[in-house]
Amino acid sequence: MRHTKVKDLLNSTTTLQEVNAKGWVRTFRNNQFIALNDGSTINNIQCVVDFENTPDETLKRITTGAAISVTGNLIESKGAGQSVEIQVTKLEILGDSDAEKFPIQPKNKPSLDFLRENAHLRVRTNMFGAIMRVRSVLSFAVHNYFQQKGFVYVNTPIITGSDAEGAGEMFKVTALPFDNTPRTEDGKVNYKEDFFEKETNLTVSGQLEGETYAMALGQIYTFGPTFRAENSNTSRHLAEFWMIEPEVAFNNLDDNMDLAEDFIQYVIKYALDNCQDDLKFLEARLLDEEKSKPQADRSEMALLEKLNFVLENNFKRVSYTEAIDILRDSTPNKKKKFNYIINEWGADLQSEHERYLVEKHFKCPVILFDYPANIKAFYMRLNDNTEPGKETVRAMDILFPGIGEIVGGSEREERYDVLIEKMKALEIDEEELSWYLDTRRFGSATHAGFGLGFERLVLFVTGMTNIRDVIPFPRTPGNAEF
Repeated sequence: MRHTKVKDLLNSTTTLQEVNAKGWVRTFRNNQFIALNDGSTINNIQCVVDFENTPDETLKRITTGAAISVTGNLIESKGAGQSVEIQVTKLEILGDSDAEKFPIQPKNKPSLDFLRENAHLRVRTNMFGAIMRVRSVLSFAVHNYFQQKGFVYVNTPIITGSDAEGAGEMFKVTALPFDNTPRTEDGKVNYKEDFFEKETNLTVSGQLEGETYAMALGQIYTFGPTFRAENSNTSRHLAEFWMIEPEVAFNNLDDNMDLAEDFIQYVIKYALDNCQDDLKFLEARLLDEEKSKPQADRSEMALLEKLNFVLENNFKRVSYTEAIDILRDSTPNKKKKFNYIINEWGADLQSEHERYLVEKHFKCPVILFDYPANIKAFYMRLNDNTEPGKETVRAMDILFPGIGEIVGGSEREERYDVLIEKMKALEIDEEELSWYLDTRRFGSATHAGFGLGFERLVLFVTGMTNIRDVIPFPRTPGNAEF
């Protein structure tokens, strides 16, 4: 008999039928009640064993983590918490799980740190099963949104010779031997003998390549892995993460902000509509976790309320200059409670400043725009008629409660001569990016785009507080396990 998913069994309105279910044992009580889960839903199905007619050696093998197959009649359940259960007539152990050694035991309530050390098994818990199902649904929603809007999905290279951000924090890709690296006469690594015959890295962004396709296909998006060799051992940073980057020809900054806001609201609503059981569980987990925190540190809204708040309210649009004035005059700044005190225009905003604006001052998602040119990337469009020494670019960041920056984007500098001057000032090699400059030489036009770190979106939607808990196998400084 073909097995039926637990989710479908729990939603079934037809009882007194023979069914087969396969999954992993969550708990086994009184030698009679098995809580079975197969990953299709956060909910378990109860399987009732006739223990008097089941051999003792089989009962002993029904342990947490064991893989089993049960066949029996689907009947209305008399117990609380489930509408149906399986009255087992046949039980088969597919894979044993040593109760003494299996590390994920429900009675022990393992810590998040412990579960990160066992990332290959943590998805067996309700929490991580819920997170990964939500992540999967959000991923589908991303593609659904752009496909419905007529965007073309473009796969930009993972191995690249360009540094889109100009930050230099990149993982090098090489086939050269480390113990006998070929050198040039001046002692530098001779990349001419390497696989690509030039220095290459793992990508930090597909934006530059994406721009070239937007300037032919009109509107494109990328959704793929990106890599940062930034030694940031924080709850908000990963060395390997997934990035969503749409790029649209003929869009200006206002269009870009409209697109980002509409996109974020769409994918959050999609998750709310399709992950109700998982999100309710994650909300209850968050409420339970916050009981141990001081009142001042607790969230003002429950998870589902926070998600609906984002859907029901327009994002507040605030210029960088206005934000600086707000921060400079704020109580935590005056009382020197910020780690980075805001004294003057031109400061690069930190997470603490972003969260103050969102969580304390405006109390809603915020889009900051028109940043100082000298703290933003070379490709961002220079604003006209700006005060000398206070040049700004058509950049935007979207800030979310509990997260800080979730989106960064801009209108791109479409003027060839202005872009060349900016590259010279930053000592960016024109020859190296000659292919990128071609988009300004041949048929240049206004265009704009943004990047959204997918894990930060999943972090917000699930209510988790550490980004390492929303990706299957986190890559962080000193950690490349599994």
